[in-house]
Amino acid sequence: MKSQPKPSYADNQKQKKMAFQFIILLGIVSLFGDITYEGARSIIGPYLAVLGASAGIVGLVAGLGEFIGYALRLVTGYLADRTKAYWPLTIIGYGSLLSVPLLAFAGYWQLAALLIILERMGKAIRTPARDAILSHATKQVGRGWGFGIHEALDQVGAIIGPLIFSAAFLLEVGYREGFTVLWIPALLTLAILMVARIKVPSPEKLETSGGKPKQNIGKSTLPRVFWLYTLFTFLSVAGFTNFQLISYHFKVQSVVSDIQIPIFYAIAMGVDALMALIIGKTYDKIGLISLITIPLLTLPVPLLAFSHSYYLAVISVILWGAVMGIHETIMRAAIADLTPIEHRGFAYGMFNTAYGASWFFGSTLMGVLYDLSISYLILFVVVMEVISVPAFFLVKRVLLTGKQ
Repeated sequence: MKSQPKPSYADNQKQKKMAFQFIILLGIVSLFGDITYEGARSIIGPYLAVLGASAGIVGLVAGLGEFIGYALRLVTGYLADRTKAYWPLTIIGYGSLLSVPLLAFAGYWQLAALLIILERMGKAIRTPARDAILSHATKQVGRGWGFGIHEALDQVGAIIGPLIFSAAFLLEVGYREGFTVLWIPALLTLAILMVARIKVPSPEKLETSGGKPKQNIGKSTLPRVFWLYTLFTFLSVAGFTNFQLISYHFKVQSVVSDIQIPIFYAIAMGVDALMALIIGKTYDKIGLISLITIPLLTLPVPLLAFSHSYYLAVISVILWGAVMGIHETIMRAAIADLTPIEHRGFAYGMFNTAYGASWFFGSTLMGVLYDLSISYLILFVVVMEVISVPAFFLVKRVLLTGKQ
């Protein structure tokens, strides 16, 4: 059997250019997608209250939406690999964004809740398939750098979205006018996604064009190192304090004014975008060891955030944004390097499910501990981050010994 000729330098450069342009396109898709749903998420609580929902209903809708948005990814990731329908699932998932501007017509909180949960289901449908597609392109430009560019563009949208409603309130128009404006980014998301689909109909070829892809395993299951990595993810994420609890502390303890809290969140998103680019490049140079920054930067967050100092609060928000940038960039990039191409969708589905479960577990427990004692909360974070370190080095050991 004849071996296939190696691609020339010119062919490789052409592939890299195409991959880079494709990553930018997917990043712009995420940018407009984030403008749409992050804009809505920034005011969903008050909007449900205006429609007559109680605080309990608001909490239930938010919690149920997030749970579905993560748990369903296990199924959709498996489905993506079984059917190879990565593009159809991505397109269907982004199509659910249209439920966001439809909130302008929701006259009852029950209908608004249904639309909110529908958008979260759409995110669950598209994310594993989209990340699998993105992983193929990042092979050409560097996993960390590729995911870093995508996350940076994504976070630009996360900053712009809430500002649309800030502008709407400043102009003294209502929620419905704000939601109506979101038709523009929602439709642009789908339009640019279709451009990306036409430009690169078979993204897997970006990873396999130079021959057969490197296989991490020869079995039909995910490698052992992936499950150890998932354990590290679960432990380190469980100890990561969510911004809702941090902002709650800022308000009830009068550390930061109500007007400044959304600005603090915007600052965190900006840091997230910048860190995504920095840590992405770092990952491509030094590999998995860059992930040790997660427990190291997560540990001081509650110590600073739950103080009564304004300046320590500022530092905590910067650190929080930095950790989010690492989560969304090299945590995702590492999955592509630890798993074989034929199980990539399922791997991302499993990873996202574990991530969501850890976030839910940690956030719920820290909320309870906060009411009991902030000292207990800090102790929990310390324990989670400390025990995540041996799990990380176990991942490194397995990779070094080759017993995957």
